[in-house]
Amino acid sequence: MRRLPPLTALRAFEAAARHLSFKRAARELGVTPTAISHQVRLLEETIGVRLFERHARQVVATREAQLLYPVLRDGFDAFARALDELAARRSRRAITLSATTAFTARWLVPRVAAFREACPGFDLRLHASDELVDLSAGEADAAIRYGRGPYPGLAAEVLIADRFAPVCSPGLAVRRPENLRDVPLLHFEWRRVERDTPTWRLWLERSGLSGVRDDGGVTFSDEAHAIQAALAGQGVALLSLVLVADDLKSGALVQPFGPALDGYRYHFVHLPGAAAREEIAALRGWLSAAMTGE
Repeated sequence: MRRLPPLTALRAFEAAARHLSFKRAARELGVTPTAISHQVRLLEETIGVRLFERHARQVVATREAQLLYPVLRDGFDAFARALDELAARRSRRAITLSATTAFTARWLVPRVAAFREACPGFDLRLHASDELVDLSAGEADAAIRYGRGPYPGLAAEVLIADRFAPVCSPGLAVRRPENLRDVPLLHFEWRRVERDTPTWRLWLERSGLSGVRDDGGVTFSDEAHAIQAALAGQGVALLSLVLVADDLKSGALVQPFGPALDGYRYHFVHLPGAAAREEIAALRGWLSAAMTGE
């Protein structure tokens, strides 16, 4: 264990050394000058050195005091900063949002700074998982669900409807649907394929393009990996226009032609009883505005 002098004696000395006055130190700490003098003398007796030369109208710090003072000053400053930070954290509220790994990586992560600017009183924690979290068990406060709905036992609000279209790197020189016969198609695995799931097979049916194998090319287990492959110029992918919106805007990806297929809808979901929570309302409002461009 550390063998340290009493904290009250150290505080009294630090204030006295900073002000070079027992009177001003006493005023700061809300005690009498006599109490400051007593605590300083206690510290001197404890460490066995003289810290002040006492004169009628002033005190002068000794060489030993000049060595001790900066250490205590920096220590008390560090204490104050740590306590202020803890108090600030207590005054802020954190909210955990769960979403798929692709949506988290491609849409949420680039917008964390925008959330902090729009909602400065809240800390956002992102939980990325392709498995549905149990909100009733406290795994997250809210979630982004992608599908048709409904979501029994949860309050749900549609944020935006997704669309899918052929997307590729501009360097791939794909300009017309017929170019798909000469480049690899990039796929990713859907958890469940239904009649209207936006796959290459459905796109080729809708476009009327023949001579292209809908099962050719490269298949990824994760949608984000298919996006990375498209960015790297490895082929043409049928991608969510929501997830690649930033890449299309920057020119890193292009949508050379249509048609675009309807995807599913992004829903903001939470427990019904959480609707009145200020952090839930703030997050819902920010997501709605950010996803619709309002």
